[in-house]
Amino acid sequence: MIDKFNTILLDMNDTFMFGADQFGADEDYSVIYRQLGGTIEAERVNRLVRAAYDYLDIRYPEPQYREAFPSLRDAFVSIGKHDQLSERDLDLLVETFAHHELGYVPPDYSAAINWLSQRFRLGLVIDIWAPKTLWIDTLNQCGVLPVCESSSFSSDCGIVKPSPRPFLKVLEEMQVTPPDAVMIGDSVRRDLGGATAAGISCILVGGAKHSSALGAVANLIDLVESIGYS
Repeated sequence: MIDKFNTILLDMNDTFMFGADQFGADEDYSVIYRQLGGTIEAERVNRLVRAAYDYLDIRYPEPQYREAFPSLRDAFVSIGKHDQLSERDLDLLVETFAHHELGYVPPDYSAAINWLSQRFRLGLVIDIWAPKTLWIDTLNQCGVLPVCESSSFSSDCGIVKPSPRPFLKVLEEMQVTPPDAVMIGDSVRRDLGGATAAGISCILVGGAKHSSALGAVANLIDLVESIGYS
């Protein structure tokens, strides 16, 4: 299914990173916030983080924000305009949010991606809301980032999938044409939609299926095993 391509673009969350987006109704954000040295009372921290999440979550699927998506810091400024938040308060709230947004990369997934990198050129097209610092550290530590030639993080530019621009930016940096690349991701709207708009084929993982996709596979490991990984 992927043998005819020389380049693979990878989505991140629920493609090779799991356990991300810990923003459930019972989540206590004040625990990490306190560990980071914050002093705002717990109830207020939880209210602010939930409000910032809701602020971005409502806008995330809307077409008018696709290439003008607010930064996480802007979200906190907007929802906290009556809270008199200092610059340090904002910094710590953003970092707290990032820790809850970050997931983990299982060792078998990082090993599979490293195996892929010996046979294909790799790039990353990633949507995150917090600044990318924690992700850069995590993806370096697990060995994924060093084997990828180019990456796009939406929080760098305020452009989110399914805009085709992040896909095309990565390919341009790699000097690859869209017909030579395939996108692997779990979202019909974001990954398939953005790849299709960019003229790139897409394989869906994680249970997603669509007639416009090149194919659908249970997960990235199964896809890699289908071309000889063991």
